[in-house]
Amino acid sequence: MHPQKKFHLVFSFVMGAMMIILMTFVITWVNVGLGADFMQKWIKAFGIAYLVGVPVIFFLAPIARKITGRILGVNPA
Repeated sequence: MHPQKKFHLVFSFVMGAMMIILMTFVITWVNVGLGADFMQKWIKAFGIAYLVGVPVIFFLAPIARKITGRILGVNPA
């Protein structure tokens, strides 16, 4: 696998984990509070969101990078 493609794949997994951990934690906390079943509900939300989020990041990050480059008038690397 080409190093740039490998980088993008690994980036998608890492960025997905970081964002989805934080977002599912906050949204689960807001919706159900920090009760006895919080961890169970949060882990379930994380699992679903991670399965959806990583492919979304993988496919949309290059598009977002191009749009950002056009807005700023730069050529993203």
